[in-house]
Amino acid sequence: MSSPNIKSVVENMVTPFLDENGFELVDVEYVKEGSSWFLRVFVDKDGGIDIEDCGRVSEYLSQKLDEEDPISDAYFLEVSSPGAERPLKKAQDFVKAVGKHVYVTTYEPIGGLKEFEGQLVSFDEQTVVVQVGNKEHELPYDKVASARLAIVF
Repeated sequence: MSSPNIKSVVENMVTPFLDENGFELVDVEYVKEGSSWFLRVFVDKDGGIDIEDCGRVSEYLSQKLDEEDPISDAYFLEVSSPGAERPLKKAQDFVKAVGKHVYVTTYEPIGGLKEFEGQLVSFDEQTVVVQVGNKEHELPYDKVASARLAIVF
């Protein structure tokens, strides 16, 4: 099974449990590092997630993966918080991040730049508006390569 298929199988498997328990699925990664495969599931909830929450999700998902056995390779399962620099993957993530400090990269230059770090001013599902210094940059949502919350020092 290919990596994108594994991601969607795992998302479908864990989402009902997460919804029932007030958690949010942030991302699923299935990656090879060295000779080992890692299935990483990033979850969050209002107020943040703790080690007990990660343990509950891990226990549930581990049992489901054992029952359904969708992954033929040996792998390590890791369930964790997305961290302070949480990735913004879905439109809903951008909506929640309005007013926060973000780091956004684009697939192609916009106004001569491909990297924007500043305050997320607005998002309307078509345009991401980031204020860098005193200039607002309007970025087409479909041109955003990656985005995450950013810590300001």
